[in-house]
Amino acid sequence: MCGRMRRKGDGTVTGVRICEYGAGNTLSVEVALRRLGADVAVTSEPADVLAADLAVLPGVGSAASAMAGLEARGLAGALRERVAAGRPTLGICLGLQLALEQSEEDGGVAGLGLLPGRAVRLREGRVPRIGWAPVEPGGEAFYFAHSYAAETSAATARSEGIVAEARLGSFVGVQFHPEKSGAAGARYLERVVREAG
Repeated sequence: MCGRMRRKGDGTVTGVRICEYGAGNTLSVEVALRRLGADVAVTSEPADVLAADLAVLPGVGSAASAMAGLEARGLAGALRERVAAGRPTLGICLGLQLALEQSEEDGGVAGLGLLPGRAVRLREGRVPRIGWAPVEPGGEAFYFAHSYAAETSAATARSEGIVAEARLGSFVGVQFHPEKSGAAGARYLERVVREAG
């Protein structure tokens, strides 16, 4: 939803809401979305996440502490509820991994269950995997920084054999960082915001 923030009939303000749960790279995502003209705010309030036109779940760090932060703030339930209701939601990097049913990180962590599958530690190449890599289909390069990756039947794009994007219903998750991926990342975020509007 680019442009001015909309108000629902009950006066509730809607827009893009970035989940703050103590483990997200919220500032860079917020800045990237503002550059697109989106009305965006960072929030830890479940009601704000539920009411948003688009909810964004960014993430860096470990799965266990991230899930604990989401649960403690009531955001895990809000995210499950909005996706079940068909409301657009974007997960970025750890946000994609948290959306899965489980992660093998930290000895095994239950995820949000928004996507089938699990997050597994990278077993080939350099770990962590950091840098620019092409995403297929399309061939555009995006910036990655991760040690775990999704194994899911909902994959819609890959990068060097690794799931780069996964979609199911109203949820889309990406392993790359669009907010750090220059023009290609800006185009990706703009498309997601437009689809949510």
